[in-house]
Amino acid sequence: MVWSPPMAAAATVISGHRDGRQCNHCGAIFRTLSATFSLLAFSLIVVYAGATVEDDVMCLRGIQASLSDPDRRLSRWRLDNTSSSSTAAAPFICDLYGVSCWNEKENRLISLSLPSISLSGKLPESLKYCRSLQTLDLSGNSLSGSIPPQICSWLPYLVTLDLSNNRLSGSIPAQIGDCKFLNTLLLSRNRLTGPIPPELGQLDRLKRLSLAANRLAGPIPAKLVANFTAADFDGNGGLCGPPLGLKCGGLGRKGLGIVVTAGVIGAAASLILGFVIWWWCFVRAAHVSKACDLEVESWVEKLRGFRLVQVTLFHKPVVKIKLADLLAATASFGAESVLISNRTGVLYKAELGEDSASMVLGVKRLAVCKLSEKQFRSEMYRLGQLQHPNLVPLLGFCVAEDEKLLVYKHMANGTLHSHLHPGGERKRISSLDWVGRVRIGLGAARGLAWLHHVCDPPYIHQNISSNAILLDEKFDARITDHGLVKLIGSGDSTNSSFVNGKFGELGHVAPEYSSTMVASLKGDVYSFGVVLLELVTGQNPIDLTRADDGFRGNLVDWISKLSAKNRVQDAVDERLTGGAEKMMQVMKIACSCVAQRPKDRPSMHNVYTSLASVAEELEFYEEYRDFPSILQEEDAAV
Repeated sequence: MVWSPPMAAAATVISGHRDGRQCNHCGAIFRTLSATFSLLAFSLIVVYAGATVEDDVMCLRGIQASLSDPDRRLSRWRLDNTSSSSTAAAPFICDLYGVSCWNEKENRLISLSLPSISLSGKLPESLKYCRSLQTLDLSGNSLSGSIPPQICSWLPYLVTLDLSNNRLSGSIPAQIGDCKFLNTLLLSRNRLTGPIPPELGQLDRLKRLSLAANRLAGPIPAKLVANFTAADFDGNGGLCGPPLGLKCGGLGRKGLGIVVTAGVIGAAASLILGFVIWWWCFVRAAHVSKACDLEVESWVEKLRGFRLVQVTLFHKPVVKIKLADLLAATASFGAESVLISNRTGVLYKAELGEDSASMVLGVKRLAVCKLSEKQFRSEMYRLGQLQHPNLVPLLGFCVAEDEKLLVYKHMANGTLHSHLHPGGERKRISSLDWVGRVRIGLGAARGLAWLHHVCDPPYIHQNISSNAILLDEKFDARITDHGLVKLIGSGDSTNSSFVNGKFGELGHVAPEYSSTMVASLKGDVYSFGVVLLELVTGQNPIDLTRADDGFRGNLVDWISKLSAKNRVQDAVDERLTGGAEKMMQVMKIACSCVAQRPKDRPSMHNVYTSLASVAEELEFYEEYRDFPSILQEEDAAV
């Protein structure tokens, strides 16, 4: 399925408990203005390519100048309007033949579709100015020359590339493997030569591929064999491999010479590589380790200069805590105290005191924060008011120049990830049975639904994963890191935001984020759906251990493949016993959450109620019946 920017949808609103001191109750009234706000937010994402409408004009001018146009379709483009006003130029550009923009009020190109209009010439370098382009269709023309190796750096967000039925020659550039969001690649009926680059097999999102009717030769890469048919490779006399029923082999003298030469070169390269690996692992590693130690010592030394600064706590503490106490309780933020490290920062275990009255806290060193100290303090007080049994309570904070520390209640049983995946850093054998997993899923769903539907305005988490769900001493689920993503980073929407993990952990990121570059409630739903799949399957979202050999893809891709073969029951964690029908119910809920289109996903409230019906049959629903808005007293006290 090809991605497209989702239409903003009004958030589902549910009833809950009013708490004037914290989140305002949403009531039963649909927020009719939310769609308008979503549209306004969506219109701002065009800055992600760091370019303006003038870039699109330069791109179109280059195409118009480079290609022969006997049908005079491009000649009708009027690009003389050089107004510097983006708003004035936008409708002018978007009305041109073959050009589509994000929407009628948008000022950036999303699609250039010029099929079968007798164009000739080479693919123009001016395409590099159309960085926001997702679809490029130049099929059915008479284009010649080679496919530029830089095409993916020119068009980093390309989802569909159709250059079929032209006169393109040369090899398929291996750099096409850098088009990470490519969903459709059609290069059939050209004059392409050489092998199929194995890098095409690294395109995990590739759903349509056609290389038929070219002059390609060599084996079909193994990673393409499983997902595509003979029709996608037909008409290439030199290709071989399973889809075509042609066995690869029988080297001639020339081929044998190539193999011998490659062997000699390979042996030499192996020696060089061995030396490099030795240097990297031993010599450089020692330098890196020393550099990292120096970096830690640097910021810890800075904190020591503020050791008398008092930690701000939201509730009257039994004892006052100073920064010096946190330094002592974490062994000066030593590596042995680290509990979790993710993009929002590093969480340390802080053990204050040595007697029976000692207490354990979680202290998070926040990653680079974009807010001023005044803004940060204001945001901390706001987050401190978010109190719910399925959220990790924020107890206080401390500021020392640009170092910002957050103090949480300690969760005794660590992350859900460490229990589901015993091969992780904790190397635990999972003690979670089926009922325990449903309890955790229901609790996490209740916490996230509360953030989405009871808080006003709603909180988009942007980082939901099994690493963001902690377990307390009773193994109840507690969501952490809520409200933190907006505090970190530079606050801009650069074209690297998606790649650098701004929208979540690998394997949990909603597919539409690659094109919209804006977080949404339905994006959180997708991420939570992946967590539900983890609970049912016990599989790591990006490191599958039970998929067929040669399978490339994440957990969602694997479930989709099994579902297409009516074998989804094969994905259930083998460590689980009993309740097969309930497992399939939860699997169905998870699959609805990870639907490709955001509008096809349920709201978090609907996810919660669906899981609650499963819990009711397992006879532990009563304690999860509503969305309490106040924490128990023991959660708020220090």
